[in-house]
Amino acid sequence: MTDPLIPAVLAFRDNGTPYSPRYDDIYHSAVGGLEQARYVFLQGNSLPQRWQNRRIFTVLEAGFGMGINFLTTWAAWRADPARCERLHFVSIEKHPFTQSDLRELYAATISDPEIAALAGLLADEWPMLVPGAHRLEFENGRVTLTLIFADAAESLPALSLSADAFYLDGFSPAKNPELWTPAIFKALARMAGEGATFSTCSNADEIERALTQNGFVYQKIDAFGGKRTMLAGHFAPRWRVRRYEPPAPAMIGERHAIVVGTGLAGCAVIERLAARGWRVTSLERHPQVAQDASGNPAGVFHPMISRNDSVASRVTRAGFLYTLRRWAALERSGYSLRRGAPGLLQIAADNDEARSVSEAIAAFDYPADYVTPLSLADAQHLAGQPLERSGWLFPHGGWIDPASLCAAQCAAAGAALERRFGIDVGRIERSDADGLWTVFDRAGQTVARAPVVIVATAHDAARIAGLNYAPTRSIRGQLSLLPAGSVQPLAMPVIGEGYAVPLDSGVTLTGATYELDDPDTTLRPDGHLENLLRVAQMLPAFADAATPDRTAGLDGRVAFRCVTSDRMPMIGNLADETAAIRDAQRLRGAWPLDLPRAEGLYGAFAYGSRGLVWAALGAELIASQIEGEPWPIERDLAEDIDPARFLLRALRQGTVG
Repeated sequence: MTDPLIPAVLAFRDNGTPYSPRYDDIYHSAVGGLEQARYVFLQGNSLPQRWQNRRIFTVLEAGFGMGINFLTTWAAWRADPARCERLHFVSIEKHPFTQSDLRELYAATISDPEIAALAGLLADEWPMLVPGAHRLEFENGRVTLTLIFADAAESLPALSLSADAFYLDGFSPAKNPELWTPAIFKALARMAGEGATFSTCSNADEIERALTQNGFVYQKIDAFGGKRTMLAGHFAPRWRVRRYEPPAPAMIGERHAIVVGTGLAGCAVIERLAARGWRVTSLERHPQVAQDASGNPAGVFHPMISRNDSVASRVTRAGFLYTLRRWAALERSGYSLRRGAPGLLQIAADNDEARSVSEAIAAFDYPADYVTPLSLADAQHLAGQPLERSGWLFPHGGWIDPASLCAAQCAAAGAALERRFGIDVGRIERSDADGLWTVFDRAGQTVARAPVVIVATAHDAARIAGLNYAPTRSIRGQLSLLPAGSVQPLAMPVIGEGYAVPLDSGVTLTGATYELDDPDTTLRPDGHLENLLRVAQMLPAFADAATPDRTAGLDGRVAFRCVTSDRMPMIGNLADETAAIRDAQRLRGAWPLDLPRAEGLYGAFAYGSRGLVWAALGAELIASQIEGEPWPIERDLAEDIDPARFLLRALRQGTVG
């Protein structure tokens, strides 16, 4: 995916010979872009003055390119003693550079020492070149870059944010006609916050008309000694015609939240809120964290591959990539995570699946550091033993001890976290008088009060939050632990119809059974046998262990996964079901943003077997919703995991009541 303009930039630097009609724009961004960024985009948006003494300030850029505008804005933020507390920079790029090409361009074109240092930090964090949103954090999370690798015409309308400033870079109808469609400017107007400003180097008549038609006022300004003309202005619609206002912070006083549940979902929320300066009270019915499904000795993590790039694949991809970043940040901060070496091998169920996945990998041009299809010989070499079929490698997949992750996240919260154990929550209730939520235990006694509550208790979440339209089911899963030396050791985790994970103790973890609404907590010999038989279908060397006499005395663990009917998680602001039912007739044709919401009440549950890849992203989404920050995923994906989606379906079908 090397950008063809790289030779053009380097050739121009060497001998001044242009290569492409687009070289002017790209080369200017590389070499003269610092002046443009400072004059056109910073001064054109009255920065840094407008972000001073603000908690959050958000910039939306139409095209990232080499990131010169971001780097210049970051440097200005660093230099400003009155800077905003958190700077969000959201940018879209259809043709991103590779990490190595970006490093080469920075080395060749940036001479400013401060910008060069920031460019090095950006290059170090540069994401894999896969479609979707990538959230990168700098300055301990105070500077957040959300990169969208997609076509701007498709992705801009899908963003959920409130922009304080627009950098309309590359808005040239002659060079980039896809960036000045009516839909683009409607999307900008939809995301414009109060007093939002914009600036652009373009002064084409089409741009001026589109801005005016969508509520922006502008003036023409001479730039660069009168050699060019730029436009700058602000959002000032004559009429309020927006159906939906952009995201806004929750209307609360003290930044205090209660998190009910301290498994993977709850601990991730604790860490993300504490990182933003929140005081968090955690309530857990067990005597310590990670005691239910999150207490399994290990869990595997990896993305999903599908031919149609399904919603599940997109959400899991975003979660997987964000999770890797959060875990790496925890480890850099000195927190210990017990996890295996990188690398996970997935074995195809049959030849049709092998062909389908290989076609998907080729069609989406996934890079090798994301997923690599393997021949049978290569797969067997990586596994360290014979395999029934070939598969594909996730180089950054693997296994982790969930309890070690939960402990690290709570430790990272530090003094901001108040831990309370042995609390069996019965219900919650909001007071209209002070806007606080009260949490009651099973005996009806008040446990805690706060303006925000996040329910992360899997099977109990719907009961605690009083939800009638949250169809969750319980899945019994029995794991089997094979003692060291009982089977041929694996070089890395292997998954498929079942899974086998080589733990660092020499024990091999296999599993897991899938039994719907079965509450039995005892280990069953037939469950162990089922696990081993499934693994033996992938790994013939396990066949000798897959017999009743070999599995009868195995150790293991039983845990219960919480799933929804569509197998997607429940993440986000909960609906006010009482208000929705009262207004059911009007809401028959409702969209997610039409639904009344329970102010300050959020859910993070029904993660099924994908808690390791969904928890961190879910926590970041909830924290962003509470704070009114840009969301870390596209709006359509957030709607597909919205806890209110089942209520919405019932309203549309007329079955609410």
